[in-house]
Amino acid sequence: MSRHYEPRGAGLALETIAAWALGALWILPLVYAVWTAFHPSEYSAKFSLLAPLTLDNFRRAWDAAPFARYFANSFMLVTMVLALQLVLCTLAAYAFARYEFRGKNFVFLLVLVQLMIMPDVLIVENYRTMSRLGILDSIPAIGLPYAASAFGIFLLRQTFKSVPRELDEAARVEGAGPLTVLWRVYVPLAKPVYLAYGLVSVSYHWNNFLWPLIVTNSVTSRPVTVGLQVFSSGDQGIDWSIITAATLMTSAPLLIAFLLFQRQFVQSFMRAGIR
Repeated sequence: MSRHYEPRGAGLALETIAAWALGALWILPLVYAVWTAFHPSEYSAKFSLLAPLTLDNFRRAWDAAPFARYFANSFMLVTMVLALQLVLCTLAAYAFARYEFRGKNFVFLLVLVQLMIMPDVLIVENYRTMSRLGILDSIPAIGLPYAASAFGIFLLRQTFKSVPRELDEAARVEGAGPLTVLWRVYVPLAKPVYLAYGLVSVSYHWNNFLWPLIVTNSVTSRPVTVGLQVFSSGDQGIDWSIITAATLMTSAPLLIAFLLFQRQFVQSFMRAGIR
């Protein structure tokens, strides 16, 4: 019996070793960023247990750019985009899941096609649209192209379709209208999916760089990711200690949120996947 399970045990050991190796490779850049940010610049490429700790890199990084404004812009951006997505995706998903109308399957197919198109392909056309609307260099210009999410519509549609129709019919018998049924029946049952989608949306738009870089050109509308480009100038040399300190500051909200809600994060994705 022991010989029968040897290959399986060896394979499991190899998988474990490979998983730890990949995990180490993934976390190495973060370890380097933490080490460099909390030590003087002369230790950015030298590891020493006796290296002195310092917070001066964070102070210098904060003073190098208006990060308070950048953080406020990013917070307003992700809040606006998530609010629009939740409203539009919920209404569209409810219509696709519970209503019959002409061209329903074709329209939903167009939504699925949007999943296959990278947002970068639409940058030129989106820029023209924002220019015609006269809202360039503003937070709405950054968020409007992402207001309707094909992924969100698909995810919520699949969730709403799994809700028993008996609950829907019971609510209608009690005199509830379509929007009341949606708010009282479907939305509460989809809370784990909303949480999972919200975490994905916030992390994506907090880290988005290319489109905000193109559509903004002033401090009043730049998010933190675009604000980091001030450290890419090589006129005075590149100080990796300050760069990593600024990077940690911009990514700290997401890291803290994940550490605080990692259990809910994993459980929400598991439940969303099961549905």
